[in-house]
Amino acid sequence: MTQQTVHPRYVFDIKSSNLSLVALVLRSTDLTLLSRDFDLRFGAMPNFFDQEGVVIDLSQACSTRGGCGSGNLETALEFSVLIDLLRSHQLRPVAIRGGNEQQIAAALANGLVHTAREPERSLPTKKPEPAESRERVVGGVPADPVVVERQVRCGQQIYAKGRDLVILGMVNPGAEVVADGNIHIYAPLRGRAIAGASGNQAARIFTLAMEPEIVSIAGVYCTGDAPLPQSMVGKAARISLSISAAGERLSMEEIFG
Repeated sequence: MTQQTVHPRYVFDIKSSNLSLVALVLRSTDLTLLSRDFDLRFGAMPNFFDQEGVVIDLSQACSTRGGCGSGNLETALEFSVLIDLLRSHQLRPVAIRGGNEQQIAAALANGLVHTAREPERSLPTKKPEPAESRERVVGGVPADPVVVERQVRCGQQIYAKGRDLVILGMVNPGAEVVADGNIHIYAPLRGRAIAGASGNQAARIFTLAMEPEIVSIAGVYCTGDAPLPQSMVGKAARISLSISAAGERLSMEEIFG
């Protein structure tokens, strides 16, 4: 009689998995500058990220000592400071991409893994998106906009993740409305409006009365420190991102002029 070997049934399986991770593409390894820019860009939006995993991409990073892909972030302590900075903004570093030998070793010492694979998603930047990616889709159909049927008061923040935002009341000074898509305000805009928050350069902001503290599309800002043209103050307007050889700027156009 032939005996059969009985293999135990394991309580786990190992399979390949495609994870959607944010990629933080660093252009500088200066942590002081990085902290400053994070505060400028996301300081007013402490809950912009929701414990998302992030890959730290050093392939384009330039150090203050000169050269790209090398320089700072070569010690475990420097990486520890970077990790704490990202965690303070609700990001969870899991891996490093690119970098020199010292940077990779420092990252590994802090529990990160090194990968040569392209991350699937980029941290909000000002790079153009393919046209097909601009349509916000949930379950194969366009996502409905977030509709707020009231005014947004000072200190309040509303974020429409992955879709448009429609506000039927006034956005008061000190209030902030944010959307990955377009923002429609059927009342005066007197607070802050940030459209294309995930980098969509095709996003627009519409309001029935232009009196904002800050407007932004895909990371390009216009603040109240730079006065609006007098012809635009209080007017119904459309705000879009204009891109030319001279750079990127916000373009404001009166709707009913």
